[in-house]
Amino acid sequence: MEELLDVLLDTVTETRVKLISLDEARALMVLLGVLEEQASSGEVREAAGEMRLRLGSRLT
Repeated sequence: MEELLDVLLDTVTETRVKLISLDEARALMVLLGVLEEQASSGEVREAAGEMRLRLGSRLT
């Protein structure tokens, strides 16, 4: 699962982030936050948290 999340995150380059709206990016941040809090696997929680941080840094 962690590898899948890494692949998804790696494909979200700055160019691709621009393909989603700001509202969609915010919704994705919320979903990643829920995944980070609710996932049973520590690896999934860690990967979701990292994705949130990386995506969030590109939104500011």
